[in-house]
Amino acid sequence: MTSQAARVPAPQPPILLRETIGSIAVLTLNRPEARNSLSEGLIAELHAALNEIRNDDSVRAVVIAASGVAFSAGHDMKELTARRSDPDRGRAYFAEIMNACSAMMQAIVHLPKPVVAAVPGIATAAGCQLVASCDLAVASEAAGFATPGVDIGLFCSTPMVALSRNVPRKQAMEMLLTGEPISAAIARDIGLVNRVVAAGTEREAAIALAQKVALKSAYTVKLGKEAFYRQAEMSLADAYRYAAAVMTENMMARDAEEGIGAFIEKREPKWQDK
Repeated sequence: MTSQAARVPAPQPPILLRETIGSIAVLTLNRPEARNSLSEGLIAELHAALNEIRNDDSVRAVVIAASGVAFSAGHDMKELTARRSDPDRGRAYFAEIMNACSAMMQAIVHLPKPVVAAVPGIATAAGCQLVASCDLAVASEAAGFATPGVDIGLFCSTPMVALSRNVPRKQAMEMLLTGEPISAAIARDIGLVNRVVAAGTEREAAIALAQKVALKSAYTVKLGKEAFYRQAEMSLADAYRYAAAVMTENMMARDAEEGIGAFIEKREPKWQDK
């Protein structure tokens, strides 16, 4: 009986942790032994958590953090390589994973609540993509960022989508073509992250930043976030037409009326999130 019990494998820790701090949902990547690489399971769990949060009115902002010294080393290359033995050499599985990861990244962008990355260490390839997909990012001064796929013959094409929408073209191309890492300070200078803080304080700093946004009208934040990403894909004239329509709709909202009234009357607004 004792020997049989000894053969029972120890339960595995969850690969994604979820914690609620006030109105902030903290999602922590929890594969530290694999540098939080984005396995099929982790991509699915992160996407599912975002879908749950989407309609949870008690959550006003999200922080994506990580256990261990790395934020995320990108896709799980061992998991991908194991499918080379498939009859199609893995083609169908590779397409499935890349599309699943892309859908999860888009779920962050389309989430009607702000998402803040808390980056303790390296964020490479799809890990860098995850940082770029978040609305805001706070990095430890020990963090580093890279899209090093070119070094192993696999250009970081999907990370390129998010990266090129965050940083200037020349900087994005240098990262993609050389694969060389950049420091947290350079990442801040080129717009990949918002703030750089002392190592070990990035999680608390990201939560504090999320809490600042959580004090605003949830309706206004939702409207504004959606408008930000939509107008960015438009021509200048179309963007102004669209933004004018959004502003008009926003002016008709109860929270805009309340907020403007509170400003004029020099008092704190009372949001109803509508």
